[in-house]
Amino acid sequence: MMSQTKKLSIAFYWHMHQPVYQLTPHGDYIMPWVRLHAVKDYLDMMLWVEKFDNLKLNFNYVPVLLDSLIDYANGAHDIHSRITITPVEQLSNEDKIFILNNFFDANYQTMILPNEQYHKLYKISQQNIENTDIYTDQEYSDLMALYNLAWIDPTFKKSDSRLAKLVEKGKDYTLEDRIEIIDIQREIIKKIIPTLKKLIEKNKIEVSTSPYYHPILPILLDYKSIRKDHSGEDELSGLNTEEDAKMQTKIALDRMEELLGRRPKGIWASEQCVSPQTLEMLSDLGVEWSISDEGNLASSIDFEFVHDFKGHLEDPYHLLKTYSYKTQKSDIKMIFRESTIYNLVSFEYANHNPVATANDLYDRIKILQGKILSSPDKDHLLTIAMDGENCWENYIDDGNTFLRTLYELICSDDSLETVLISDYLEHTKEHKKLNKISTGASFNRGYKLWIDEPVKDIAWKYLKRAKDDFSAFSKREPNHPNLKDAKKELLICEGSDWFWWYGEPNYSGRDNIFDFIYRTHLKNIYKTLDLDYPKYLDEPLTSVSPSRPSNYPKALISPEVNGKNTIDDDSWLNAGCIDIPDGPVLRESKLFDKICFGNDSENFYLRLYLNKYIKENPTTLPRTYQMYIYLRKAGRTQALSPIRLINKSANISPIAMEKFHNEIQISIRDDELRFLRLVKAIPGDMWVLENYKSIEVAYDEVLDLKIPFDVLDINESEKLEFLFVNANFGMTDFYIPNEMVLSVQRPEVTVTK
Repeated sequence: MMSQTKKLSIAFYWHMHQPVYQLTPHGDYIMPWVRLHAVKDYLDMMLWVEKFDNLKLNFNYVPVLLDSLIDYANGAHDIHSRITITPVEQLSNEDKIFILNNFFDANYQTMILPNEQYHKLYKISQQNIENTDIYTDQEYSDLMALYNLAWIDPTFKKSDSRLAKLVEKGKDYTLEDRIEIIDIQREIIKKIIPTLKKLIEKNKIEVSTSPYYHPILPILLDYKSIRKDHSGEDELSGLNTEEDAKMQTKIALDRMEELLGRRPKGIWASEQCVSPQTLEMLSDLGVEWSISDEGNLASSIDFEFVHDFKGHLEDPYHLLKTYSYKTQKSDIKMIFRESTIYNLVSFEYANHNPVATANDLYDRIKILQGKILSSPDKDHLLTIAMDGENCWENYIDDGNTFLRTLYELICSDDSLETVLISDYLEHTKEHKKLNKISTGASFNRGYKLWIDEPVKDIAWKYLKRAKDDFSAFSKREPNHPNLKDAKKELLICEGSDWFWWYGEPNYSGRDNIFDFIYRTHLKNIYKTLDLDYPKYLDEPLTSVSPSRPSNYPKALISPEVNGKNTIDDDSWLNAGCIDIPDGPVLRESKLFDKICFGNDSENFYLRLYLNKYIKENPTTLPRTYQMYIYLRKAGRTQALSPIRLINKSANISPIAMEKFHNEIQISIRDDELRFLRLVKAIPGDMWVLENYKSIEVAYDEVLDLKIPFDVLDINESEKLEFLFVNANFGMTDFYIPNEMVLSVQRPEVTVTK
């Protein structure tokens, strides 16, 4: 006898966003991510609805991204694409350095390793990336072609005979081949907006939007309140960007209606950051609904969502409901995403078999469905919302097998349905009343990823000064013809991305480029108005940050392993060192203040300086602290396994997707070294405990480690790559450094006769 099943509605909601990568309205794009994600994600993610009769999907497009896509469709270039269509013999030495540094920006496991020629060129580059003579002209041509092909979705490479032929060629690419690849990419980009319009008309997809240049609305609406922990007044107290927040949202709605023929009913507030002021403003603009995260709902209704060991919700009822929040103008509806599924799809499933993970997600959905059998309500909505572009390159075949399997399982289950959010909200009458809305970001860390950090605050001060100068000029010359263009530059500078990458704890590997773009747009405000810009805008802000791992070892070292930090010990003078900053996010959670590293011909050395704040506050903080060190041979020729830590932040560095050969676990409790473990990767993405007795360790004033290269399978002339993860209780706090690995090289021992 079949048990009764209550129907569960599912809203898949994919968010698409890239910031402004141009320095001027008609210049080349400085970074290629709009183009590359366009040919890999933006079109094919929509086309799934044409493969399943009963599949409906929701998308969020930030307007400036659609503007950029139109530019590319009309012939715009980025630096990468322009170099790609340049004859090799015309490439300068600087061009070749650029290619060496940028044309391996692809996932190693899924995009480089599977291609024989691309992998070969990658291995050559790892030996000496500073020498432009490592490649022949033909190999430079191949590298440019293969990089651009690697970023095209596998679906297009199979369905387009031209692409299939280019992929099959494998090497010996000509200039004509490279031009054809860029032309085909442009053809794909041209289809995106027409396809959006067509699928909207067919009621197969719904498209919402975000504020035009992706600012954090609660910060613009009430910066002073968010910085309430600051005593007294400071320069930023009068930021006065409330009207800008409303303008950014209104012009976004207007632009989307212009491009797609329908005004969006929903707003995905940037980073799902909401507040009472945000919802009041959205409602005033006629927005019908918005979205935030499970953590925000928990704070808003004073209910703790308890997850079991496997991440299943004990009581999902409140999360599976829609909400109505009363504003002065009318009610605005709210939906809230489930966070475990978001984290699994974004950061974990890529490390495993795609069919198995799709089935795991389907099982999780069915378990949630089983827990609403006793619900008194008829309608229940599971919201699966996340970035729709940045995780798929970590999956086998760009996530196609995973998505196909998942959509097949759901579409063949009569007790499940996929819905368009506005249709569902209009259909159901069971909205629960939301008496308050908490202020915070989707990943429940307030706003300290954008403000209240030394370098971020300098960036905000520069913005405020430019805004004040613009306002003063507008009053003096209200009819100046360039006021609108200058205002546009100001709105660009309010985008979230600049502040996200400044300071701690995030690191893109390209922070200097984001900094350059931001300062250029600040300068543009003045230049557009024929004013001299402040000269401090010529100085890079990234140089203010003390945390970048630029201090590599100056020479070989062979220090004594004693745990003592004495003034007269100069054995660590030539080591490389990373200072871990004392920002508000890191001060209480970091285990170490500084990490130094180096090597001799036989051993790898580490010296870790315990966080002074822990020593000074032993009773007010947790007494167990953990750090993990991940290590591997450059070239990834060993058996490798994924980092197996729990991610508690919704914004994870791409380095989290990398695999490593060894893991060293360090645990300190009550100022004592409790254990040190060495773990080794084995085939099958598995880890096994290793004998660590050959590792010398001493902990007193500092923690010293001496690790034989032989233990790590690092031979002479081979590079050891490594990074550190602060992960108390196995939950990731931050990576040191983010989005890159450090390295040392074991020297070749010269035998004298």
